[in-house]
Amino acid sequence: MTSIRIGTRTSQLAMVQAEHVKSELERYHSGDKFDIHSMKTLGDNVLDKPLYTFGGKSLWTSELEAVLLDSSIDMIVHSLKDVPTTLPEEFEIAAILKREDPREALVMKAGSPYKSLKDLPKGAVVGTSSLRRIAQLKRAYPHLQFMSARGNLNTRLAKLDNPASEYSCLILAAAGLIRLGFKERITMYLESPELFYAVGQGALGIEIRKNDKNILSLLEPLVDIPTTYECIAERSLMRTLEGGCSIPIGVNCSYNNGMLTMKSTVTSVNGEEQVA
Repeated sequence: MTSIRIGTRTSQLAMVQAEHVKSELERYHSGDKFDIHSMKTLGDNVLDKPLYTFGGKSLWTSELEAVLLDSSIDMIVHSLKDVPTTLPEEFEIAAILKREDPREALVMKAGSPYKSLKDLPKGAVVGTSSLRRIAQLKRAYPHLQFMSARGNLNTRLAKLDNPASEYSCLILAAAGLIRLGFKERITMYLESPELFYAVGQGALGIEIRKNDKNILSLLEPLVDIPTTYECIAERSLMRTLEGGCSIPIGVNCSYNNGMLTMKSTVTSVNGEEQVA
């Protein structure tokens, strides 16, 4: 029996995603043993400021890559949207799994009479830490204010629902809400052209040491071809535009019947200019 170690972050969502990968691997490789090893990253530890103000996507990956490199773990399960489009030369993305709903979700405060962003009164506070979301929504809803909202999903929902909270709503990735069992909290979905989602949003990517043929072979049954084509195209676009957490790039991509269709947008930080 081979023992395989799966690395992940310690957040509730990351653990649920790693458990999903573990279950899939056990389904295809019942003779092997799979264990989850979790750790905090810099992105987990710095919660008092928006991500785009202090670093890039490597905030979520570098500590895990260090233990992958020294063979303490054999693979890392990532939310693909958090993975830099250019990896250190020692690593590769070996598998991209079937995508969950990539759209954005509007979550209103519990008991709110409002059902959409356009219904909110002038000056209402929308919680999100994504520069991409803020830039696009400033353009569409200039009457609203935007404030950072970080932390795990339960923490953010609790902040939102606190009667003393200034937040009227949150904008969150639908995939995370669905995976954690909070689908019923979605007031409505936001999609293009109103709000383009993040590159790789809703997809899980598994990072390994480059050319680790044994792990590549184990992961092969988990690969979803349509999602892989979509995410390769999206990540190629972001790499070409040199985008990351600090550049508001959004996409909408689909692969159907052998045809890949991608729409994208780049918005100025203040929301006043947009190229689509």
